[in-house]
Amino acid sequence: MSRPTLAITLGDVAGIGPEITAKSLLHHPEVREVCRPVVVGDADALRAGVRLVGGAPDRVRVVDSPADAGADPEAIDVVQVGGSLAHVPHGELSAEAGDGAARFVMAACDLARRGLVDGIVTPPLNKAAMHLGGHRWPGHTELLAHEFGVENFSLVLSAGDLYFFHLTTHVSLADAIKNVTPQRTDAVLRLAGAFATALGRPDEAIGVAGLNPHAGENRLFGDEDADVLEPAVARARAAGINASGPLPADALIPAAVKGKWKLVVVCYHDQGHAPFKAVYGDDGVNITVGLPVVRVSVDHGTAFDIAGQGIARESSLVLAIRRAAELAPGWDHVWRTAQAAG
Repeated sequence: MSRPTLAITLGDVAGIGPEITAKSLLHHPEVREVCRPVVVGDADALRAGVRLVGGAPDRVRVVDSPADAGADPEAIDVVQVGGSLAHVPHGELSAEAGDGAARFVMAACDLARRGLVDGIVTPPLNKAAMHLGGHRWPGHTELLAHEFGVENFSLVLSAGDLYFFHLTTHVSLADAIKNVTPQRTDAVLRLAGAFATALGRPDEAIGVAGLNPHAGENRLFGDEDADVLEPAVARARAAGINASGPLPADALIPAAVKGKWKLVVVCYHDQGHAPFKAVYGDDGVNITVGLPVVRVSVDHGTAFDIAGQGIARESSLVLAIRRAAELAPGWDHVWRTAQAAG
């Protein structure tokens, strides 16, 4: 099977995106064994990243299209988006960098829509900088969904064969509670069931975490679990999806880490992210399920406090590239299965 072509966006150039991209493509030959990487971003900012990690900046080569990318393992091919951002200082919020980070994602989506890349891998952007740059999206996931015109999608944290689907993500906790609706819960359960089917495991058990402590404890700690989540699980089971819950999150998530559950649905950002990052750290990635092409991201931020020092770890980005390369050949099945599930 031919290697998939992956668009690697550069992220916020004031952060660690350029240096971890340089490290991933210069220091890890195994990456090129599984994919054809093409950076989408700013060549000058990437050259600065290459210098930071001890490489020669002339290894960065601008190409007009991913189709022009060569096979030279010593070169990093870049599709230039906009003007140079080499003047942007490291470690500072920048409207220019935020605008660039968003435009890099948009350009990668355009390449995917035109069939020029098979997947997208995203180093981190800074949400505040993106907003300063005029792009008012809560994060990468919502921007990607907008670019592909999809409404039913989920941020999924993954480590190995464990997947955490999220009912809500980048909203306040008060809004997250409001957004755990029957419609949203039904949609994410269908996505999780479709993903399990596409992976060849249609009967895989899906554990649904309760919103409230003890999954509401028979309404002692709130009514949402009984009124929203429990009926949604029943509807999913009636549709052939092997869902269970709502279950107390403090029991479900440790059991999942120990291998009892492979697919978990959590209700809000920190319910999934906090324990996941505590356990898996750089061994986790972020997958967006519900897009027509695979998108995998690092599971960390722009790290402004260490940007520009060449010390940022690239392991999460290397893992994201490898996971995208692994998933890309069969992603059309994931997409079609999710579409069929409504």
